[in-house]
Amino acid sequence: MGRSGLHVLAINSGSSSLKFGLFGVRGGKVTPCATGEAQAIGSSAGLLRVRDGHGGDVLHEETVPIADGVQAFSRVARLLAGMDVPPADAIGHRIVHGGAQLRAHARIDATVMAQLEAASAFAPLHVPAALTVVRAAQARFPALPQVACLDTAFHAHLPEEARTLPLDRPLQAAGVQRYGFHGLSCASILAQWPQAPARLVIAHLGSGASITAVREGRSVDTSMGMTPSGGVMMATRSGDLDPGVLAWLAREKGMDAVALERLVDHRSGLLGVSGISGDLRQLRKVERAEPSARLAIAMFALSVRKQIAAMAAVLQGIDALVFTGGIGEHDAQARAEICAGLAWAGIRLDPARNQGGGPRIGLDGAACDVRVMPSEEERQICRYVHDLLRDEEVRREEDAALPPHPPGRREPRSRSGSHP
Repeated sequence: MGRSGLHVLAINSGSSSLKFGLFGVRGGKVTPCATGEAQAIGSSAGLLRVRDGHGGDVLHEETVPIADGVQAFSRVARLLAGMDVPPADAIGHRIVHGGAQLRAHARIDATVMAQLEAASAFAPLHVPAALTVVRAAQARFPALPQVACLDTAFHAHLPEEARTLPLDRPLQAAGVQRYGFHGLSCASILAQWPQAPARLVIAHLGSGASITAVREGRSVDTSMGMTPSGGVMMATRSGDLDPGVLAWLAREKGMDAVALERLVDHRSGLLGVSGISGDLRQLRKVERAEPSARLAIAMFALSVRKQIAAMAAVLQGIDALVFTGGIGEHDAQARAEICAGLAWAGIRLDPARNQGGGPRIGLDGAACDVRVMPSEEERQICRYVHDLLRDEEVRREEDAALPPHPPGRREPRSRSGSHP
């Protein structure tokens, strides 16, 4: 690892965006060298921005066509190579779903890559795009360790009653279960707030949204299920639906799996209800004049409120509620609308604090502490990469220190790259 620690390039690729950060990691300290994002991937007006790691000043910004995540990654790599920043020692990739076989963060080798490819069926919106970027990174930096950091890993030890879906038992063997998502975001909240109280609910609200119950630092339930399509209503995703609706659509409307997937992932949620946009900011602009926009916003707030209440029931009370994600961090009105029906649980906002954006937005003396905290997924990726490679190094040193054994007598050490 070296006395100076490790420099990790974190890649957080989505279907239409790619966030990145180059961080120095030493011990428990994570220091940014440069951060940024590529937005509107797939359009002719893509935006690529790089910020300084110290003050957040913009070092580079351009509007260019960005065809896909691979092209975005290539541009980022070239820009970083031309800047006065340290070279990366390792690359960490956010992977939304590891499937049934891969439940912990792991160094990417041929076996792990095959497991991730198999997991694509569980998250076709996210995993295939991320894997194209992984392959591009491997080709460009063949000597660097590449690590898969899984959103599902945070929820890998859900209690059986939360993990199991109420379906035919043999389907469990095929991987049908609750996996949970936004795990890197949740872990980053705990890293920022190590003294968080025992009963914590994290509301990650963005274009994708989920609510997670955390007891003593461990996920015990979460709103998303086998795929990132379930749970609360989202920008273009329906969230939870009566399964009979899907059966009716297949039977009466002739929809196949592809059409159903397109409906629930791309044409539902805020967009489907409003018929205008899946972007809450756009709906805010027209809600006074457009009843469908008002309805979509009200449904979103109710959906989130119900899931927060459900997680409070799981925890048998709630000590703290954290809002994070694009909507959670930046939309004070959404936070107020969600919390308006939760005073019975001790969730009471201070209007001035909420409008100011926090970090503490609850009333003094309220039973539940309410906060706004940033989702620091790229920093969390770097922590996991550092810890995994450090543990590998420790194992190598331990192996080197072992006395020699007669041939055939020594049990081989596990070669698993997994890290909890």
